[in-house]
Amino acid sequence: MSAVTLRGLKPTLTADAEALTKAPPAPGYFSLHAKAEWKRVMPQLIARRIITRADLAGVEAYCSAVSICRQIEEDRRAAGGVIDKTAFGIWNRAAQTARQLASEYGLTPTSRARIGSAPPEDAEADDPLAV
Repeated sequence: MSAVTLRGLKPTLTADAEALTKAPPAPGYFSLHAKAEWKRVMPQLIARRIITRADLAGVEAYCSAVSICRQIEEDRRAAGGVIDKTAFGIWNRAAQTARQLASEYGLTPTSRARIGSAPPEDAEADDPLAV
């Protein structure tokens, strides 16, 4: 008997019976960038009924990773566009983490397609990695 594997396939996201119906406030420790991302994505997650209290730590991590990318980009611009190799390495890891978490929560075009959500009218505004 052969085992069935789901390697490479992600399960379809569906509404959760314990889904939050109201967005909690952004955590107090968040930077301004992280708070802005929280306020941008939480209404989408609440509307899709896929986020529960148990998922909040993952959403916090996503918002923090996006915030790191944005802060490093601000620092780069303030330095006249100079790219610091160490900062770029941090940015790269934070961007990868943000992308992976965004996919988990239906914040990318592919993951939205899995839950049957229509793409937003302004896809650029919904891009979690637009820094």
